Amino acid sequence: AGGNAGNQASVRVIRGLALGTLNDATRKQFLIREFKMAAALSVILSVTGFCRAIFFRTPMAEALTVTAALAAIVFSSIVLGAILPIVLEWCGVDPAHSSTSIQVIMDILG
Repeated sequence: AGGNAGNQASVRVIRGLALGTLNDATRKQFLIREFKMAAALSVILSVTGFCRAIFFRTPMAEALTVTAALAAIVFSSIVLGAILPIVLEWCGVDPAHSSTSIQVIMDILG
């Protein structure tokens, strides 16, 4: 879930950079919106994961661990996916490289 969520966030940022809708004036508002999206998606997916774990009679400690891990992975992936293209652009690297990079980073981290 993490790599795909981060990739989608990265694509939204890259599109904004390419179209010019994401610039210095709109960057803060855009990142706040992505942060809210990360929080909302991590809650939705972690609750869904928890319900699935309970449905399959997973012990409560394991269900809570999976829920926390899923929330952390999705949240961090979306936040990194939103920030990485901006950082790459700032470094003078093509921001399009962030799409594949975020998937590799999230595969390594979670």
